[in-house]
Amino acid sequence: MKTLTNTDYIHALIAEGEHQQQDFKFEISDARKIAKTLSAFANTDGGRLLIGVKDNGKIAGVRSDEEQYMIEAAAKLYCRPEVSYSMQTYQAEGRSILVVQIDENRQKPVYAKDETGKYLAYIRIKDENILATPVHLRVWQQSVSPKGELMEYTEREQLLLDLLEENDRLSLNRYCRLAHLSRRSAEHLLAKFIRYDIVEPVFEGHKFHFRLKG
Repeated sequence: MKTLTNTDYIHALIAEGEHQQQDFKFEISDARKIAKTLSAFANTDGGRLLIGVKDNGKIAGVRSDEEQYMIEAAAKLYCRPEVSYSMQTYQAEGRSILVVQIDENRQKPVYAKDETGKYLAYIRIKDENILATPVHLRVWQQSVSPKGELMEYTEREQLLLDLLEENDRLSLNRYCRLAHLSRRSAEHLLAKFIRYDIVEPVFEGHKFHFRLKG
């Protein structure tokens, strides 16, 4: 059996393209920008960064140890809580490629500090880092409570189910309007339904909608 060389391995990864668990970076010039990607991977299913690879999959290589310091700064200084990762350099086509593996974090959300000093949480959808909604934040907050809790079933819950059955997709704003609920109450209830696997968030047209899980 032919042994997989470093070049073969890197080519195999590049052939996958960018997806939910893989991102290409030509270079890293800003630790804060990369913190956003680390936050998205850590809050979703984990993922892998290929540094020294252009968006079109061409190998450019990394030029120095600078990228490694940037990753370390992003994970330790600009992510809260700190993101755990592993890093390895591979040689392909005579160039160095840095492969960074990011684990899914057990403690969510992981926030990334932006240019203004604000901490924001991201999730990974397909090949994009998307700002987590207040509903996502509530799902994570509620997940800290014990799994065995009973779900209260009142007219509010029944109304949400009815609205989801009548509407294939329901936005948070529309739900608030139809149910005459405050955003806070609507977010809380949607988060509860997501945790109980009754509802799922769907990202379409750069917006989140909610639907009954099939």
